[in-house]
Amino acid sequence: MLIKINNLKEGTHLYKLDEPIESVGLEEPFFDRVHINLSLQKLHNQIVLETELQLNAHFECDRCISDFDTNLKAKYQTVYLFGSNPDEDNESLNVTYLPADASEIVLDDDIHDYALLAVPMKKLCKDDCKGLCPECGKNLNEGSCDCKNHEVDPRWLPLQDLKNKIDTN
Repeated sequence: MLIKINNLKEGTHLYKLDEPIESVGLEEPFFDRVHINLSLQKLHNQIVLETELQLNAHFECDRCISDFDTNLKAKYQTVYLFGSNPDEDNESLNVTYLPADASEIVLDDDIHDYALLAVPMKKLCKDDCKGLCPECGKNLNEGSCDCKNHEVDPRWLPLQDLKNKIDTN
């Protein structure tokens, strides 16, 4: 996926792109298409690109092991400077140097990387997922199980007392 920049006038340019996930090198757990909103601000010697991604992914919940689909979003900003990098050893994450005669910006690698960063570390089917019963394995989101409440570990009793005090006030 690329944006042609050689004939752009200075100022702000808005783009809406809709591409299959395969076109930016994404695969499972992502599916369908990636929706991209771009705001490109061209100045005399630089381009500031603000990007917003939306894409769908299919995960297994980390608490209840149910499959679910979710919509992921990511925002990032990249600055493109025309010319050569003055300090090759000091690479900045969001600054890219383009040759003075560059005619396009390729977005595939950035979109791929920021889509992967949008994947949450803890994948939950819903924020208040109750998970599985540790005794019988029943999905507690579908109802309570018949397991008897087992005794609380005595090391946790001071916290239980504190919780009871807070609940009664």
